[in-house]
Amino acid sequence: MPLNRLYETIIGARNSLYEKGVFKTHSLGAKTVSIGNVTVGGTGKTPLVALVAEILAENDEKVCILTRGYGRENSRQQVLVSDGEKITAEVREAGDEPFELAGKLLGKAIVVANANRVAAGNWARDKFGITAFVLDDAFQHLRVARDLDVVCIDATNPFGNGKILPAGVLREPLENLKRADAIVITRANLIENVSELKSQISKYNSTCPIFVSENKISRLVNLNDFAAKSLNSLSAADIEQLKANNYLAFCALGNPNNFFEQLRAENFNVTATQTFPDHHFYTPKDIEKLLTKANQTKAKMLLTTAKDAVKLKDLKIDLPCFVAESEMIFDGQSDFRQWLLRAEI
Repeated sequence: MPLNRLYETIIGARNSLYEKGVFKTHSLGAKTVSIGNVTVGGTGKTPLVALVAEILAENDEKVCILTRGYGRENSRQQVLVSDGEKITAEVREAGDEPFELAGKLLGKAIVVANANRVAAGNWARDKFGITAFVLDDAFQHLRVARDLDVVCIDATNPFGNGKILPAGVLREPLENLKRADAIVITRANLIENVSELKSQISKYNSTCPIFVSENKISRLVNLNDFAAKSLNSLSAADIEQLKANNYLAFCALGNPNNFFEQLRAENFNVTATQTFPDHHFYTPKDIEKLLTKANQTKAKMLLTTAKDAVKLKDLKIDLPCFVAESEMIFDGQSDFRQWLLRAEI
């Protein structure tokens, strides 16, 4: 608890210094939308980052995603992950999430990994003529000025025990949700009562729109096709037939249980699961561990996420392995899109 109070004091002082202008914020000279959260761990924001980039690109913006790139080899080095037309870095250089975003957004967005997003943004604007930036995981990154702050809240575990780090999972006090221009509740299909969560959020920000979304599996792809960047994906009928197989599902996510629960909610027969630390890079020993567990649990196939699949292409796996790619679906699918395009940015 003493560490908890110290952390909260530091965060409060830092935010106050930005509000008073003692710490300077820097404009990137283009439209800037931040996607972030108030908790540690996965909140399902990566699909939202991709969606916002797609919406802006469809509106004739030259889009660049700026991301820190957690878990990459050299976190101090700037890496151009994608120039918008091709991927220009390896996954270990880029980090798994930037690499996944780059592959998903070819032809739509440039992706740059750099902890210094001011420097990265200025460089990308000058080099590529960027007209819109999407900041990944930047709600607390106050050094960059933004036109819109969008905050993701995971419906299955919105605020943990309600305490600040290290006693809880909150990065900052909930009253700081007042900075948000919009809040997106993710994975709402995995809870029974989303209205109660919306009411709780409104206590901290009664004016911003609250959008409700869920993640749905949009494609099921054989790992070999995924690694080869093939557009081949299984038909809906093929997917339904495959769901009955015994699966060992595995992932290295901040909130792995959400992936497993999503699979079960969509009627995949998951007989066993295996987790690894978030952003983990897989080794042959990890694959051996998975195959041993699959044999013990009579799983005939493996199932993982796109974030994990980008780190598996050079490993030999002696079982069929499928990649479940997800998309974000909103209640009132056009509402969020209309809000983003009508917002003054």
